[in-house]
Amino acid sequence: MKQCTLTAVTATLTILLAGGCASNNATATKDPAAETLTTKHSSPTPEVPKKQQKVTNAIIATVNDDIITLHDINREAQPAISEAEKKRALIDADRNQIRRTTLDRLIEKKLTEQKIKELSIKVSEEEIRQAIDDVRKQNNITSQEALVTALAGQGLSFDQYREQLKEQIEKLKLVSIEVRSKVHVGETEMREYYAANLPKYTEDESYNARHIFFKTGEKASTDEIQRSRATALAVLADAKSGKDFAELAKKFSEDPAARKDGGNLGSFKKGDMQPDLEKVILSLKPGEVSELVTTPIGLHIIKLEARVTGTIKPFESVKSEIEEILYRKKSEERFSQWVKELRSSASIEIKELDGLL
Repeated sequence: MKQCTLTAVTATLTILLAGGCASNNATATKDPAAETLTTKHSSPTPEVPKKQQKVTNAIIATVNDDIITLHDINREAQPAISEAEKKRALIDADRNQIRRTTLDRLIEKKLTEQKIKELSIKVSEEEIRQAIDDVRKQNNITSQEALVTALAGQGLSFDQYREQLKEQIEKLKLVSIEVRSKVHVGETEMREYYAANLPKYTEDESYNARHIFFKTGEKASTDEIQRSRATALAVLADAKSGKDFAELAKKFSEDPAARKDGGNLGSFKKGDMQPDLEKVILSLKPGEVSELVTTPIGLHIIKLEARVTGTIKPFESVKSEIEEILYRKKSEERFSQWVKELRSSASIEIKELDGLL
């Protein structure tokens, strides 16, 4: 049976099938050019001059006691190569650069896997079950059968996906032990971040308005539209002369809700209102009444009651949010440093890739 390496993303069903499958019956042999993997019981083949030989597999790197093969690199790099080829034509140098980046990533993967084993990090069945439940909830999948079907559509079995979630939980625990537990965010740096990002914590300006609505619609005849416009213009004149806008809305508006509450549109922020109406509202001063506004459904008269300037959220109300932002940023920086330290202390040998890729 063949076994495929797959990459799962926690809390989403986006599964990247990492390409080809490795044969189970491979053994290491020596070659003057590179250590290669050949298949047992393979039939003898005529000797080919070295310049014409194409290496299909080779041990490219050793990471402590683990190896990374050319097959591993090609398999992991293929999705990125395929994606890049959709955007532009690639030359060999482009593909080789992707493979070299992939090799670097595989080395880091081996190092983290070794550290997980060294620290005896374990994942319980309950943790895996909870992770699967989270995936289902975040993707609105109501049953186990639906999840299995969704995974099959991505070319992945439930057991394979379950194993990928287990590996990701292991890595999260490793990060928690080696990185997050050593990261601290102080009050001073949180306040400094708050002061430097005040616009981010300033609430948007809000508006309060009323309207009077006269229905026309697409099916209205020319005469009906003219009658509605004549009534609307008369009401507009009353509104501009200072008559009570709410009372005019209750008497003349063809919006049932407006007849009850005097056309009150309530409090809203920029982007909440229909664009045609919002453009007019933003141009008004508090207490000012608009001209007639025509929309696909009818005619509107708008009065801006109030414009409330945006207020700055107190530091205490956003403190936990800022702490999480800084904690995540420092954790990422610390993780990068930790990987460098882990790599510098490891025994890593990398063979020259030129001529093999």
